[in-house]
Amino acid sequence: MAEQLEDQIKRIIVDTLALEDVAPESIDTGAPLFGEGLGLDSIDALELALAFHQHFGVRTEENDPRNREYYHSVASLAEFVRTKQAAASNSRSAGSA
Repeated sequence: MAEQLEDQIKRIIVDTLALEDVAPESIDTGAPLFGEGLGLDSIDALELALAFHQHFGVRTEENDPRNREYYHSVASLAEFVRTKQAAASNSRSAGSA
């Protein structure tokens, strides 16, 4: 069975940030990743942005005011990835029509 996107994101977070004391399955999908949640910071966000681009082919815009919203939780990241991948797929389909 294919790994769910949310589970992939949790694994990427743990692996990319070398969170040795955190098991991917212990991360609450809806919990905040920054501040009171996992306690990530802006440097972590940059590392994750690069990892998500490498794994999923998606990226955020540097000064997009929605970046904070995208990186709020695993759930919001999964929605961001799905939306970006669908948009890319649609633009490729439109280009080949």
